[in-house]
Amino acid sequence: MSIVIVLGASRGIGLETVNQALDSDHQVKAFARSANDIAITHPALTKIAGDALDEQALTSALQGVDVVIQTLGLKPGAGMIFDKVDLFSKATRALLSAMGRAKVKRLIAVTGFGAGNSRNSGGPLYEIGFNIFLRRAYSDKDVQESLIRQSDLDWTIVRPVILYDGAHTGRYHVLIEPRRWRIGFVSRANVADFLVKQIDDRACLGKTPVITG
Repeated sequence: MSIVIVLGASRGIGLETVNQALDSDHQVKAFARSANDIAITHPALTKIAGDALDEQALTSALQGVDVVIQTLGLKPGAGMIFDKVDLFSKATRALLSAMGRAKVKRLIAVTGFGAGNSRNSGGPLYEIGFNIFLRRAYSDKDVQESLIRQSDLDWTIVRPVILYDGAHTGRYHVLIEPRRWRIGFVSRANVADFLVKQIDDRACLGKTPVITG
């Protein structure tokens, strides 16, 4: 059993990860601005309302933690097309500093297919949509990944493909080698399944697996 903190825990992959980590008998700290609204009650769950950009709040929340799972995301339509996006890089800078202060080494971070060296791996149709809708967000995720890679943490960067709200089946593909990377669809629940498995499994340490259905 590990003590795990999930950042971005109130919805999407983060909320799924909280549920599955509890089912796997881990102690979980659910960190999000709206953490108190999470409709889960469990003796091993602590809800922490806080801002992922607040280094002091993060440092406090990280006390006693073994593993950090970062699952930050933007709400749909949150200015991704026209507005500057810097949430991912700013939050990661704050987190890395807080992890250093709290002496926590293990980080599992969700970015996405198209970040870092997985850019241009989805085929021409995907790239057209990517450049229209996701370019600004993923430029910031590139910075996020670079910050993590340059750190001295025991990191895994997880890159899910196109997400949907489907069932937790446990059936998905983990693509490590760049030659195997491909676009596809994967449920948020199955991405959470992979994240929770990484709490105890260090096979993907220092790697950037693509998760697809």
